[in-house]
Amino acid sequence: MKYEFPAGFWWGSAASGPQTEGTVAGDGKGDSIWDHWYKQNPELFFNQVGPEDTSYVYNRYKEDIALMKKTGHTTYRTSIQWSRLIPDGIGAVNPEAVAFYNSYIDELLANGIEPFMNLYHFDMPLSLQQKGGWESKEVVDAYADYARICFELFGDRVKKWFTHNEPIVPVEGGYLYQFHYPSVVDMKKAVQVAYHETLASAKAIKIYHEMNLDGQIGIILNLTPSYPRNENDPEDVKAARLADAFFNRSFLDPAIKGTFPEDLVSLLKELDYLPEYTQSELELIKHNTIDILGINYYQPRRIMKKESTERLSDKPMPDDYFDNYIWPERKMNPYRGWEIYEKGIYDCLINVRDNYGNLPCYISENGMGVEGEERFINADGMIEDDYRIEFVQAHLKYVHQALQEGCNVKGYHMWTCMDNWSWTNAYKNRYGFIAVDLAEEGKRTIKKSGYWFKEVSDNNGFDA
Repeated sequence: MKYEFPAGFWWGSAASGPQTEGTVAGDGKGDSIWDHWYKQNPELFFNQVGPEDTSYVYNRYKEDIALMKKTGHTTYRTSIQWSRLIPDGIGAVNPEAVAFYNSYIDELLANGIEPFMNLYHFDMPLSLQQKGGWESKEVVDAYADYARICFELFGDRVKKWFTHNEPIVPVEGGYLYQFHYPSVVDMKKAVQVAYHETLASAKAIKIYHEMNLDGQIGIILNLTPSYPRNENDPEDVKAARLADAFFNRSFLDPAIKGTFPEDLVSLLKELDYLPEYTQSELELIKHNTIDILGINYYQPRRIMKKESTERLSDKPMPDDYFDNYIWPERKMNPYRGWEIYEKGIYDCLINVRDNYGNLPCYISENGMGVEGEERFINADGMIEDDYRIEFVQAHLKYVHQALQEGCNVKGYHMWTCMDNWSWTNAYKNRYGFIAVDLAEEGKRTIKKSGYWFKEVSDNNGFDA
């Protein structure tokens, strides 16, 4: 069967500044929370590889963009590092960063690749974390200033902007489950952080629209459909609905509808965990919604009613209201420990079509991390990652089905372009179309999936 996509469908990949750029002497970059955490606790990072050793893009972006062209990219998303552009988070702008990002953007455009730019990808400047990070209203205002500076500097050429990537992750990682800095367990603070991220996003959207720039601004959310164990058990269904409120609708509703989910608000009210807010802030959120939605999809959630008596904390946690359920028929990516469920990508798109006004959206991340890919190097030195081709193709079939059924989906970005540094996992799992050899100063080699993706992009589809 032939899977054809609409003319102008976006083909590309996604990455982030902190996971790719690295640091070099004289680049003027300030520390982010990741630089700080690595200096404090290098043992937490796989093979003790820290953020200064990410994929060397700062010096190699021209070579990398040539490889993007060779792998069929018509679009590419990365992020500006706040601590690179404004080393202290507020105040003086780093001229080295301005020169770098200008050149990066210009090189993408010169190669026919449209840059999509994200403003925040988990990388709070350390100086602002010391003021409370997303717990602080002052940091929300600093972010709004940073966003304005980015639009002024780069908005003439960048036409697709995103305020946050996966804003639920700093909430989960930093304030619930301890896999991001500051690694505390405090649901009340988690709620305040989530609220401030939403407020910051609305402020940036307002600034962007007031500047009358010729482009669109949105947000990128990792949507994890919550499937109840038993659709005929009202308690399982209620538990799945609440998990969906915590992890999906908490950001999806304010981003598109300008309001917060009622079931989540009621629960937080009951717990006395509502954030500090003002009426004028709620109005700002209501009237500054997104133009476009990026959907990161990796895995589903399988949920059942609360049956275990175990608790993660003596204080309230989202997990007090549901249990995770292992679906007997699941297939797994054993390296990442994630379920592979291709239909989930379709269900995300149908949800946006049916419940969120069919807002223009695109798949902004989808991919699989595999450990030890060097096992699959052939005689020519190329990694034969057929498993990645199968993974992407199977998900694209469902994107195609969603398109046929009227979903307003504009493109597909795989995570990621080249193998990159993945927070505390560093380079444990590889995700790229392009291999990065750390032992050879970051030498790049296109994988089989990269050549396959070029054919898909050139033909605007594939036969399967």
